[in-house]
Amino acid sequence: MLELPPLNLPAAQLQCKICDDGVRRVYDALRRKFVALTPEEWVRQHFVAYMTGELGYPAALMGNEVGITLNGTSRRCDTVLFSRNGLVPLMIVEYKAPHIEITQRVFDQIVRYNMVLHARWLVVSNGMRHFCCEIDYEKRGVRFLPNVPRYAEL
Repeated sequence: MLELPPLNLPAAQLQCKICDDGVRRVYDALRRKFVALTPEEWVRQHFVAYMTGELGYPAALMGNEVGITLNGTSRRCDTVLFSRNGLVPLMIVEYKAPHIEITQRVFDQIVRYNMVLHARWLVVSNGMRHFCCEIDYEKRGVRFLPNVPRYAEL
C-alpha cells in the first residue's frame, strides 16, 4: 500500500477508505465524492483543508478539477477559487506530488491555465514547498508573496 509522507501543511482530518476494488480513496468535500488517493490528491486534500480551515477560504466558492478549454483541448485546473459576485476566477492552485520538484515547467502550466481564467492569484504546491504570486494586469507585473494570503486579505 502506498505510504504518503507528512507534508509542510497542518494535519488534515481526511476521510479515507479502501474500496471493493482495492483502491484507497479519500473523500473530496468540494467534489462531494470519494476519489483515488494518489500522492497529488494527498497534497490537494491537505492544501484545501489548510485554505478553508486556517486561511478562511469559503469552500462554497472553491472547485476541484475545474474544466477549461485551452487551445481546443480540455484541461483541468486542480483548484479554483471564485469570487462571490459572478463567480469570476480569483485564484488557481496547481498541485504536484511531494516528490515532484516545483520547476519553471510547473509555473508554465499554471500560467497557460491562467490564459483562459485570468485569475489574480496563482499558487503552486507539492505539499512541501508552496509558491504564491499576484498578477497585476494593469502594470503587467508579477509579485511573489511570502505566503498564501488569508481570504480576508484578497
